[in-house]
Amino acid sequence: MARVLPLITVQFRCYCLLFSALAMLFVSGCSRQQGRDIVDQFREGKPQEFLQTSVDRMATLAMRDNLDSLYLLMTKLYLRNPDELKKSGFLDARTAEKQVRMAIEQQQPLPTLGGKKDLAALSYAMSPEFLGDRVGAFIYAIGSMLVTAHGNRMEFYMTDAINPAFVSNAARNIEKATWILSQRQNPQGGPLLFSNEISEEGSNLSFAVEFGKIVARLDLLTQMLDERYRRIGLNYAQSLLFLNFLPVQ
Repeated sequence: MARVLPLITVQFRCYCLLFSALAMLFVSGCSRQQGRDIVDQFREGKPQEFLQTSVDRMATLAMRDNLDSLYLLMTKLYLRNPDELKKSGFLDARTAEKQVRMAIEQQQPLPTLGGKKDLAALSYAMSPEFLGDRVGAFIYAIGSMLVTAHGNRMEFYMTDAINPAFVSNAARNIEKATWILSQRQNPQGGPLLFSNEISEEGSNLSFAVEFGKIVARLDLLTQMLDERYRRIGLNYAQSLLFLNFLPVQ
């Protein structure tokens, strides 16, 4: 004898089937575009990205963007300080910028700084005693400091560890360097380097804005690193607190 299901059960199953069908239609319509986007992202990605966590990837992208911001600032500083370009010994700004970029990314010393790097180079580059190309020295000093703060790496993977305290310190150092750039003067009473300008003719705060972007990226990365290491500790504590045996069948 066939089993007769209650009317409520039949109606409930019909509603479930209808909802499932609508959901599949909605998902299939949305997933086509999403699927194409995902495929494009995979095509643009690199094989080594599979060895990166989301924080590792963010740290890599933040380093790239911060260095790009520094190179943009270097171009702007050479435009505002053409005498510094003459001190570099190069005929054009592009060649001078290329040398500084290579020194930062290959972690090589800049000849005019006498082998100094990161903080030592920054102090020397912004001192009245420095007589070389101050633009190149200033950008190199900040760039080498950023690389040092990230463990002397510019790309990061699962096996790498970044100290969030050093990243935060780098952000504070850039804030101080920005202040020095705007306040420190040469023996003649003029700025060591022309950068931001507020006058009756107009204002130019683009240098402060770009430095602010670098500081913001560093602070965000610091927070994410702190949270990642905090979660590692919490997950371990939870595993001990909720120690349950798992079923085997």
